Amino acid sequence: MFAGLIDLPWWGYVVVALVFTHITIAAVTIYLHRHSAHRALELSPVVSHFFRFWLWLTTGMVTKQWTAIHRKHHATCETAEDPHSPQFFGIKKVLFEGAELYRAESKVDATMDKYGHGTPDDWVERNIYSKRSGLGIKLMFIADVILFGPIGITIWAVQMIWIPLFAAGVINGIGHYWGYRNFHCEDTSTNVLPWGILIGGEELHNNHHAYGSSAKLSSKWYEFDIGWMYIRIMEMLGLAKVKKMAPRIVWDTSKAKIDMDTLQAVITHRYDVMTKFGRSVKTVWHAELSKLGSSDQANALRRWLHLDERNLKEQEMTELKKALGENSQLAKIYQLRQDLSALWERSSLSKEQLLSNLQDWVKKAEASNIAALADFARNLKCYA
Repeated sequence: MFAGLIDLPWWGYVVVALVFTHITIAAVTIYLHRHSAHRALELSPVVSHFFRFWLWLTTGMVTKQWTAIHRKHHATCETAEDPHSPQFFGIKKVLFEGAELYRAESKVDATMDKYGHGTPDDWVERNIYSKRSGLGIKLMFIADVILFGPIGITIWAVQMIWIPLFAAGVINGIGHYWGYRNFHCEDTSTNVLPWGILIGGEELHNNHHAYGSSAKLSSKWYEFDIGWMYIRIMEMLGLAKVKKMAPRIVWDTSKAKIDMDTLQAVITHRYDVMTKFGRSVKTVWHAELSKLGSSDQANALRRWLHLDERNLKEQEMTELKKALGENSQLAKIYQLRQDLSALWERSSLSKEQLLSNLQDWVKKAEASNIAALADFARNLKCYA
């Protein structure tokens, strides 16, 4: 019977498959995602081309296509234009057919032209990686069989399913459907797990949507981003250079007034601000919601209260307005939440006007007769 060039115990083949797939995941998160799509770091030409070559062998994905589709996802998140939103397509479609959604979007010339700028356009890319994207997969199949014999077919199959299942399915699907949130972004992104190992750190998807251009995806002390560990190792070896990081939150408890520094910090850390707002009024919300209708209605209202008006369907907005009309406390908190989130959306206003709006918001919160809001307003002054 034909045997491969390398003979391993059964567990050795498992290790090989996991190592091969992990290299692919590292290539996606470090090269395609953080380097190409978001320009969060620079990579040496050797590392960059190795990742391009490995992705050609194991996925057939083209840098320009992946980059353009991901940038469009951020630009149109949770809308009908989003290439792979479970809120629009449904969780089952994105989870199990995410690769098909990717392939369909990769054929849209408008997406490639608008979002695919700054990607490789050398001779190798034009004539091999892009033009013959399926050739690499065939070569990988041949190499696996020659190296490992018949079991190499299984190793190859695992390689082929890994990215469509975990990247296209789990991150694009579950990462916008289930998990925990450190930041109340304008989308539904979640952190699937606090330990980003299996998918290279991409499990920390909510952190990424909060600070999209950061090379580091972990945020809390207990979170681990293995992709960031690899980047730091490469940086120490002179093979990478980090360009962008999530800004660090600075607190100054001695501050007693809202100034320009406060305004800048609040806008920079707007998702953290909204997260703290939600946590501050959580107890009040629960107490007031318990007075309204059934538990199912209360759960729906609780979710809607966390969203901006533009993210609500017409029927949801109608039901929410009815509930707010019956409860002045909820109405006051909801309106202040909308006013706060509007601060960073009014780009046409001058800094002085924005500062005045923020100062007025703090005065309203302190005068609301809701202790949780007053406490939050006082803490807001500490952003520095």
